[in-house]
Amino acid sequence: MYILCIGLNHTTAPIALREKLALEEDVVRIALARLACGHLDTSLNELVFISTCNRIELYAASNHLAFASLEAFLSDVSGVCVEQFLPHRYCFQDMDAVRHLFEVAAGLDSLVIGEPQILGQVTRSLELARGQNTVGPILNRLFQAAIHAGKRTRTETAISRNPASVSSLAASLSERAVHEISEAQIVILGAGEMAELAVEALRKRGAQKITVVNRTMERARSLAQRWEAQATTFENLQAALTTADILISSTGAPHTLISQKMVEATMKHRPERPLVLIDIAVPRDIDPDVAGIPHVKLYDMDTLNAQLENSLAERLAEVPQVKNILEEELALFEEYLKSLEMLPLIADMRQNAEAIRQTELEKTLRRLPDLTEAERIHIEAMSQALVKKLLHAPTHHLRAEAASPRASEYAAVARKLFGLSDKQNHLSTAD
Repeated sequence: MYILCIGLNHTTAPIALREKLALEEDVVRIALARLACGHLDTSLNELVFISTCNRIELYAASNHLAFASLEAFLSDVSGVCVEQFLPHRYCFQDMDAVRHLFEVAAGLDSLVIGEPQILGQVTRSLELARGQNTVGPILNRLFQAAIHAGKRTRTETAISRNPASVSSLAASLSERAVHEISEAQIVILGAGEMAELAVEALRKRGAQKITVVNRTMERARSLAQRWEAQATTFENLQAALTTADILISSTGAPHTLISQKMVEATMKHRPERPLVLIDIAVPRDIDPDVAGIPHVKLYDMDTLNAQLENSLAERLAEVPQVKNILEEELALFEEYLKSLEMLPLIADMRQNAEAIRQTELEKTLRRLPDLTEAERIHIEAMSQALVKKLLHAPTHHLRAEAASPRASEYAAVARKLFGLSDKQNHLSTAD
């Protein structure tokens, strides 16, 4: 069984391509359901889909090197042809794929190193796949191990302390953009997790005048009440924009919400008053052409990358310790993978022994027709106990040798000694 991964992230693909491939949760759920129900012609045995603002990754367990199947699946789900994203995608196999997921869960592969949201996103991706029955023993164990490793790095190191997530970065930019953050008029467009994190970060920096703009008033009020902010809906976005010093946008809309024409109209009413727009949504909420309007400063997910260096020094110092933890967890997972090679052998040994036991038991019972039912039960129990005790030592030693470099040799000798047929089993620990 192979462990495979294909993906694109902020280091390999521009935001324009990532926003085409980024999928909402309902779309992912439907795609996984189609796979589980056999509606897709694919060789993938198990599949987990990670879709965030900065990465799109597919993890699979397959009997074949099915990278083409993963590419076709991503193309089918997103509507983006393979040729368009192929130059930007990366591929990992077996322990390389395992290592990559562990680094993702630990925050080492994030736009903001050590950012905490990705661990929750990895956990949610596993939950979605479980809900659609597209995970089996391999990926279930892999993702649980990665999540455990990610939690260890956050509790045993300072990789996630002094938060430097995209939301806190947006808040930091907001603070630097005005003379006094407590007096600035701040508009938050969207009411999801990223928006709430942005509001929290702004409040910690002293922001007082915050307005939450959302599609529904109920959701906007829910967030606004928790942070003593004002709430309104998209119908009043133009008015909110006119009074804003800073707007942070993080909706899940599939198209832009703030156009160049809208911002131009806004600036006519405030020609000398600067406006800072921070777009942390993927797909983008703000038309990139607004950057050319005088006195308007626009940051998007790509331009934010250039602002991070100064805030990452402390986190970068924790990377060696994080990697040591990951090496420990990777070694444990590699041992688990190696043990899988022995499992079919042990199962064959037990199945073969059970078949012999039943055959010999039937012969014995036919020769002793006068036995009572209790005596028959005792003889059968004795035969079962004999088989169990005879197999205990060899199966115990096979499990113990599963992680050794000579595991394949031990398996081959055991099959020969017990008269079992040879079976090819891919060991998912290739370099």
